[in-house]
Amino acid sequence: MEKNRKALQLILGIAVAMLIAINSLKAQNTEGFIYGRVYTSDNSYTGQLRWGKEEAYWNDHFNAAKVENQYEKFKRRKSSSSDSWRDLDWRISSIWDDKSSNSVHQFSCQFGDMKELHNNGNERMTVVLKNGEEIRLSGSGYNDGSSQVVILDDELGVMNIPWSRVRRVEFMETPKNLPRIMGAPLYGTVDTHRKGTFTGYVQWDHDERIGTDKLDGDTRDGDVSITFDNIKSIERSGNGSQIVLYSGRELFLTGSNDVNSGNRGIIVSVDNVGKIDIPWSSFRSVTYEKAKASGPSYASYAVPKGLSGKVYTYDDEQINGQIIFDLDEAYELEILEAKDDDVEYKIPFRNIKSIRPKNYNYSMVVLRNGNELLLGDARDVSDRNAGLLVYTKGGNEPVYIEWKNVTEIVFD
Repeated sequence: MEKNRKALQLILGIAVAMLIAINSLKAQNTEGFIYGRVYTSDNSYTGQLRWGKEEAYWNDHFNAAKVENQYEKFKRRKSSSSDSWRDLDWRISSIWDDKSSNSVHQFSCQFGDMKELHNNGNERMTVVLKNGEEIRLSGSGYNDGSSQVVILDDELGVMNIPWSRVRRVEFMETPKNLPRIMGAPLYGTVDTHRKGTFTGYVQWDHDERIGTDKLDGDTRDGDVSITFDNIKSIERSGNGSQIVLYSGRELFLTGSNDVNSGNRGIIVSVDNVGKIDIPWSSFRSVTYEKAKASGPSYASYAVPKGLSGKVYTYDDEQINGQIIFDLDEAYELEILEAKDDDVEYKIPFRNIKSIRPKNYNYSMVVLRNGNELLLGDARDVSDRNAGLLVYTKGGNEPVYIEWKNVTEIVFD
């Protein structure tokens, strides 16, 4: 009897300790969530924010299209002044290239880099960065400029505010100990075919990324909808997926794009790298674990200073100064996008040490953490890159460097 009593006390003690640990984790686990104040024509609301059913963390990406490019004129000036046959592109494939100088460029940054976001109407927006720089954008073709803004207001609870009602969003540091959150972070390790494993914050099917989000599927006995905070692992299997819950229960699910080839991909946010988008064809399994934190805080995103460094050319020149990459990206907060086979990387320039073009299609991207990635199949790292501008100290105008003349870019 005494033995049973002691065993029960031990179990209760462990349970209490676990409960304390979980509550302590929650108290420290809120700084990575997006937080701010939403202004409408009539009111304002303050609390944790989420963009529709998607972006929830400061390290998530905000995407839109730039409506102007002040740097394109330098390329046109260079092209009009050049009459050398050596400047012609003799590749047969070049006849299909887009020669338009007014091509639309995407703007991408992490939510932690924004100070404010203004809704100007007619799918137009203005992003204000932490340094006060304003960037005019179009939301056409991007759901970040048209979806609802979900806010867990400190007093009113969850509200879904249509984008048409939003006038301005002011981003603010997230309190360390929010009394309520929309859901716990999803964190784990994704195992892939041929590309190894990736550990970080996980976005399932490009959408689900907090514990209260649900995985939908069919069993032989009927439909189920399981919250992710109950799921220990998901393994691709045949025309469906094998699901293991933290309780030890196992289910085989089919019939939904959450668990079959209709899945849009699994994205892993890896510290000091960026977002890695793994297609279903490369996915093997994910094993979740309780996150120790919710990700980088708003304060961890520094005031942007702009890209700078050294550009080395085939003409044996070294040109130092402020860099405009692809006649477009001017800040270290912007995103380089490229692929390793079918796995797509989205890397903030702040995490990149150097870029070395290897051929028409690929470049070696060296990260500040020492990792080397051979990436291709994208404009940023191929001959589709529009080239670089370098603003040298004391120069009247920037130096334009064609991508084919670049041997290496080393960022400060």
